Parts: sequence; C-alpha cells; structure tokens
Amino acid sequence: MLIGILQCGHFPAAEGFPDKTYGDLYATLLAGRGLTFRTWSVVDLEFPESVRAADGWLISGSKHGAYEDEPFIPLLEAFLRDAYAADVPLVGICFGHQILAQALGGRVEKFEGGWSLGRMTYDLEGRELELNAWHQDQVVEVPSEARTIGQSDFCAHAALAYRGRAFSVQPHPEFSHDDVERLLTVRKANITPEEGARVREGLGRSLSNEVLADRIAAFFKEAPHV
Repeated sequence: MLIGILQCGHFPAAEGFPDKTYGDLYATLLAGRGLTFRTWSVVDLEFPESVRAADGWLISGSKHGAYEDEPFIPLLEAFLRDAYAADVPLVGICFGHQILAQALGGRVEKFEGGWSLGRMTYDLEGRELELNAWHQDQVVEVPSEARTIGQSDFCAHAALAYRGRAFSVQPHPEFSHDDVERLLTVRKANITPEEGARVREGLGRSLSNEVLADRIAAFFKEAPHV
C-alpha cells in the first residue's frame, strides 16, 4: 500500500544530529507494517497530480500556522477536500491535524495558554498514551464532519475522527527523544529555561509511539468510517 507523505515543512537541521526529513521520520515510525512511501513537498508547491496518486495520504508537521498567508496552504486545503470527498484515507499529524480540520470547516488559532512541548500524556478513547508534542496552535472548533477522540490537559481536541476516511492527532508519534533534543537545540532562543528543563525531564522516558503507529497503519489499511 503506497502512502503519500504531504510534506508541509522541513524538519530542522542541527549540528551533531543526522539530517532527517519528515518523510524519513514517518517511514521509520511506520516501518514493518506493510506500507511503502513517497513524499511530495507541498510546502515547496510540489503537489501530486491526483488524489489517487497514492492509496492514502499522511499530512506532516510544519513550522507554519494553518491560518498563515502561505502559497501552499489554500492549495493543500483544496487537495484535502478533494481527497476526503473521494474517500481516499487521510491521516494528519500536528500541522496536518490542524490544516485538515481547517480545510473541512474547523478553526485553528494560536493558543493563549502557550506551548505544549516534549513528553505529554494524552487520553485517546480512554487509553493513556505518552507522546511528544511541539506546538502552540490548536484546533479550537471541530469540523461538523468530525468528533474529538483524544485530549490532554493542554489540548482539548488532540485527536479527531471523521465520518469520512480521515483521522488526525496533534502530538508527534514520529518524534523520538533525539528529535525533541534537536528541536531544543535549534529553538532554544524561543524556549524559557523552565520550559527547557521540563522537556529535558521527559527525555529518555517511555513513549507510546508504537501504539499510535499501529493505529495509523491499521487506519490506512481498514479506513473505517466513524
């Protein structure tokens, strides 16, 4: 099964860390689950020729806000609406979670409560998961096509299931602790000492990445309706 990765940003490079793309991160996360991958860098206006160019689409994270005036955003929203209407499976992660909600009638904004950074606890349909986060923007109004199935103390709409073939999550199951440490290095100027200390406390502790990887792979293969 071919999964098309819609790359909405570039994972930052940092001295002392190997270069990675979002495509690399998702391919590693979902390895061994019967999926193959091809990446389209939509942030650079590289779009698939058709919503049928892959068997399912994974929408990546990004440094951009879904509400920003970036050339790729309206094009991506139109592509997602077309894919949703065509019942092609869609999975959104972080920015992907937000842009999918916005494309289908929800609302995203910069959260007044600040940033959610590092290892956080989420409730996903009654199951407690530990996952890395890195965001301030949030879905604040859920599309009529969706329902909330996951939340954290910081994020009320941390996972959405749609009536059509779509599912999305706010945290980053593709982020290892090394990836979070890279972000701390690259973005330290924007993080308070207290925030940095809290994130470092979580480094090396257990994560539920594999649980969510299994859920995503199963969704692509089964694409159940809500």
